[in-house]
Amino acid sequence: MTPARKLGYAWHLRLRMAEQNMFATTDLVPLLAERGVVLSAAQVYRLVTQTPERLSLRTLMALCDILACSPNDLIEPVAATRRSRATGTRGPAVTGPADGGRGRVPRRAEIHRDRE
Repeated sequence: MTPARKLGYAWHLRLRMAEQNMFATTDLVPLLAERGVVLSAAQVYRLVTQTPERLSLRTLMALCDILACSPNDLIEPVAATRRSRATGTRGPAVTGPADGGRGRVPRRAEIHRDRE
């Protein structure tokens, strides 16, 4: 069994806007509304400045119409990079002066039961 490939995508809305001399995210608000997509200025700002996780086809088609481009011009498939989880187990062990010069070593706790 081969492992599943991780796929991601690059979002090029800001670049396509710049090619049309649109540099303010608020420029899109009335243009989207003309096409039946009503978004707040804050929603449009996030759409332009961040990579969306979800995007309706109506919004995608409106953006393509406004920018005279295709969905492929806005969305570029790329291989996703796997993030390694920070476990704190990598790297050299810290000893010597980095531990404050005290030479302290952690030790296992001992549990003593009261004897009566």
